[in-house]
Parts: sequence; C-alpha cells; structure tokens
Amino acid sequence: MNPFARLPQVPGFELKSTAAVDGMALPPAQHSGAFGIPGGQDISPDLTWSGAPKGTKSYAVTVFDADAPTMSGFWHWAVFNIPATVTALPAGAGAADGAGLPQGAVQLPNDARLPQYIGAAPPAGHGEHRYFITVHALDIADLDLAADGTPAYLNFTIASHTLGRATIVATAETPAS
Repeated sequence: MNPFARLPQVPGFELKSTAAVDGMALPPAQHSGAFGIPGGQDISPDLTWSGAPKGTKSYAVTVFDADAPTMSGFWHWAVFNIPATVTALPAGAGAADGAGLPQGAVQLPNDARLPQYIGAAPPAGHGEHRYFITVHALDIADLDLAADGTPAYLNFTIASHTLGRATIVATAETPAS
C-alpha cells in the first residue's frame, strides 16, 4: 500500500539523506532502542531537500510505517511549521527536546505518544517494513494545530495545502528469534 495513492497528485522534488536511502535498509541508529531493537538509538535521519514548488510557505516532515500490523500503519515522526527558508534537518533533529528543529517548528507525539522521532521497530519475524520519509511542501506558513495532536490529523489537514512532496522509502526488518 502506498499511503499517498488516494491523495491528490502533486509535483515531486528532491530529498536526500546519508542515513536513509531509497529502497535500502535503515542503519541501526534509525531503529528504536525504546522498543528494544538491538543497536537502535531513535535518531532521526538527516534530510536535505531542494526544488520545492514555487509558493512553498512551510514544510512538514513525516515518517510512516505502512506495513505495521495495525489497520492504520504507525507514525514514527511528524513535524510541521518548518519555515520555507529551511531545506535541511540534521541527524537527531527529532530528539525529544526538539533542539535540532528550526524555531517555530512543532513536533507532534508519534503513535507511541512521544513527541520525538521513534525508530524503526517491526515485530520480530513480521517481514520487511517500508518507512515513508516525506517532506511536504505547503502553501501555508503556519498550521494552527495543537502540539499534542496526532500525525494522522496533521496529514488530514495538510492534504489540502500540499504543493509538492518528496519521499524516501527505506526499509527495516527484525529477524525472528
């Protein structure tokens, strides 16, 4: 399932990361120590983007596991109100203190209800999971959303404000014991 398949089509732009490579496995640092994955450190990947559509006033960044054993996937990270002048986030920007995020950015609680990046943690033996790491270019500078909201509501809200989207699909798998 592609989580964007039923959303309006928008132009793409370039998204790069040294940690998250399209079609490749995430490094251990981007896995979840909080969920007990050996070597997991819950460090958000570095992201750099360019070529966003004209009229972009802000960005949102999301990380979504479309293959989680739920009927709604699993949101690992959601940040919005990233100023249009920002085109990169360093590794670790998704730390709980938000120190690596630009001023004004809001980091929502993920599906573990922690306002930070939580790393990949597919259940042991569940197979390979796909992590959609996405930068959304928006036509609005300030989304007036509650800081304790959900990533699903953020994505519902930005659907009508998205000018462009850049996505890396990285993978992770936890072998059966």
